[in-house]
Amino acid sequence: MADDTDEESEGPPIELGDGPDVAGVPLAQISSRLTYGIEQSTVRHREGDTEIRTPDGPRELGDILDAVDVPYFERRQEFETAIREEIGTGPVPTE
Repeated sequence: MADDTDEESEGPPIELGDGPDVAGVPLAQISSRLTYGIEQSTVRHREGDTEIRTPDGPRELGDILDAVDVPYFERRQEFETAIREEIGTGPVPTE
């Protein structure tokens, strides 16, 4: 069991920087909200309007799904791989 008086909890909280915002949500955030196996049409219905982070800036998931030829995602990894093949990988621009 954890002790409520751990040394870690006594220090100051970690502060996030005041840097520029990043538009869109991470792909992992969307994929974690889904239950697999799932049809592409169901993903589009639930999350199609959500903007995700891409190396080219934020894009709606529905627009990305238009270019994906997979009608059914059996596993989370299959979904993420299909989306990443379409959007690419790399640094995400900040605002």
